[in-house]
Amino acid sequence: MYSYLKDLESQSIYIIREAYNRINPLAMMWSIGKDSTALLWLVRKAFFGKVPFKLVLLDTEMELPEVYEFRDKYTKEWNLDVHNEICPPEEEMDPTLPPATRAAMRKTEGLKNVMRQFEFRGIFAGIRRDEQSMRAKERIFSPRTIDGDWDYKDQPAEFWDQYKTEFPQGCHVRIHPLLHWTELDIWRYTQQENIPIVPLYLARDGKRYRSLGEKNITFPVDSNASTIEEIITELETTKTSERAGRAMDKETEDSFEKLRASGYM
Repeated sequence: MYSYLKDLESQSIYIIREAYNRINPLAMMWSIGKDSTALLWLVRKAFFGKVPFKLVLLDTEMELPEVYEFRDKYTKEWNLDVHNEICPPEEEMDPTLPPATRAAMRKTEGLKNVMRQFEFRGIFAGIRRDEQSMRAKERIFSPRTIDGDWDYKDQPAEFWDQYKTEFPQGCHVRIHPLLHWTELDIWRYTQQENIPIVPLYLARDGKRYRSLGEKNITFPVDSNASTIEEIITELETTKTSERAGRAMDKETEDSFEKLRASGYM
C-alpha cells in the first residue's frame, strides 16, 4: 500500500543485523507499545521468526491491565525470552524531580539494574526522532556510560550507513533501528503487516491512548479513531502532540532532558 515502507523496513533490518553481528551480548527493550512491538516484528523478520536475544520489560507494576495481557499472550505465542525487571520504588528516586518525572525515573533505575546484572554491551530501543526534541539528538548507535549517562553533545558521526560499534570497556550502546521512522510510518506499517497492538490505542467513548505509559502518569486524549485506518487518517491532519497524554511532558521544561541524560529511554 505504501511502497516507501519497504525502504524503511530494509534499513531497520540492516541496522538490526549489523548490531547483532558486531555487538555481544545484546538485548532489546520491549515496552509493549506500538513502536517497540513494531521493532519486535522487524527483529522477527530479520531472524526468520526468531528473536535471538533477551527482551527486557521494565515493570513499575503500574502498567495498564491491557499491557500485561498483551505481554503474557505474545510472550507465549512468539516464544520470547523475556526478563521482567521490577523497578525500584518511587521513594528511592531523586526527590528534587517533579512528581511525574520522578515516577518515570523508576524505569531509568530499573534499566541500570538490568545492565549491571546482565552486562549487555548493546540494547535495542524503539525510539523515534519525531517523538520528542531530545530524541531528535540521538544517533542510531548511541554510546552510554556503564550507568547509562548520555552525553548528547558528543555523539559519533554517522554517514552512508557506517556506524561506530566499538566503544571503551564499561560503556554500552543503545541501538535505535526506528530512529528515522515517524508515528505515521509506524501506524501505516502496523496496518500493512497486520501487527497486533494493545487495544488501548483504539478509541472508546471518544478517548484513546496515543502513547502508553504507567497508568498514574499517562492519560488518553480526545479521539474518535477506533480503527488503525482511522488513526492514520487522524494523524494526517492532527496538531495534537503524540505525548499529549504524558504527565511528565507538562512539568518543567528540562525534565525530559534530565531523564534522557541519566539513561531514560
